[in-house]
Amino acid sequence: MGDVLAGIHATWEFESDALVIRFDRGNRAPRLFGVLRERRVPHEALASVTLSPGKRGTVVLHAVPRPGADPLMEAAAGQLSENCDPYRLVLPADRETLAEYYRDELRAVLGPGTEGAAYADDPGDGDEVTPADRFLVAPPQGPQSFKAYDGKASFDGQSEVSFRWSWTGASSEKWKAGDQFFHVRDLCGVEWRSPDVLDGHLRLVPRGGEPRAPQPDRDPASVVFGLGYGPVHLSLPFAAAVLAAIRTSDRVPARTAAAPGAVAERIRHLGELHQAGLVTDEEFSAKKAELLAEL
Repeated sequence: MGDVLAGIHATWEFESDALVIRFDRGNRAPRLFGVLRERRVPHEALASVTLSPGKRGTVVLHAVPRPGADPLMEAAAGQLSENCDPYRLVLPADRETLAEYYRDELRAVLGPGTEGAAYADDPGDGDEVTPADRFLVAPPQGPQSFKAYDGKASFDGQSEVSFRWSWTGASSEKWKAGDQFFHVRDLCGVEWRSPDVLDGHLRLVPRGGEPRAPQPDRDPASVVFGLGYGPVHLSLPFAAAVLAAIRTSDRVPARTAAAPGAVAERIRHLGELHQAGLVTDEEFSAKKAELLAEL
């Protein structure tokens, strides 16, 4: 196709094999859109496209992704508000006829099961949508980090996630455990809860099913969100990037030797906790021996 359809806060470009969504970065656009910037969605990643009435004299084109096709939507797990849904294109109502044309053009390339009604909220005509067996939409790229209520979360963009605790927000359980470093091959999932609701958090799920603290604020494999911390536009792309790295890894848990400098830094931090009385002599000795064993 190759045509371009400009809407409110986003523009859709129709390529022969994909839908390219480019997002506005203006003051009125959702901040998540400014972070995402552009997304290329192959046709095989879509289940359907619908057209429905919007608010205040608008219509909405909605490209519905297949389950399992987009790491961002998998991490969001249905928690995004309509305004932050990157697959919705809002148009003035007087462009409804043009929107119908592009809806039909997309449905034609997506194949059977996407016809539906002129206005539809379901993915199609009742046919069951087959989940994707792998991610088909690229995750946010590059190193990422954000400040949570109890620490700073960082991801190198490839293999390691780290949580570094803050003095003011982290629980005693997290301080005793020390700053955390996770290799994606040792993880099997990511749990993200929107900071726009109560008890927001990002929690890594280690392989092996080992017992964990039920509360995220006491689990060293999680960071928690408070007012002004861990906003959606930073924490959700972070979660999506980590989830994609987990899914695309070889899924063989394997620990590599830690760098001596990193171990020395963690031992120094442990010593500070010991001197402050937050770690007992026994806990200090046991944790120090554990860190030295990583060399």
